[in-house]
Amino acid sequence: MAISRDEVLHVARLARLALTDEEVERLTEELGAILAAVGVVAELDLADVPPTSHPLDLVNVWDEDEPRASLVLDDVFANAPDREGDHFRVPPVGE
Repeated sequence: MAISRDEVLHVARLARLALTDEEVERLTEELGAILAAVGVVAELDLADVPPTSHPLDLVNVWDEDEPRASLVLDDVFANAPDREGDHFRVPPVGE
């Protein structure tokens, strides 16, 4: 499946990317190659392959939540740029 220059420009606009002409040409070729590779996979007969979320068996690595002593507050705030009592002080959002 080929991708057109206009489709690349459309995706770039959606992603708010400013691309040079060279980048558009390069991405048109690269995205075309990616779509061709996906097309090969789409041609495979996968009727007998069960759906999976991960190619490897996952093992639950859950660890019990055991209470333990917390850090001393002075150690917690040792590298903090600003502190207000027992809280980190951060600048307001947008500043």
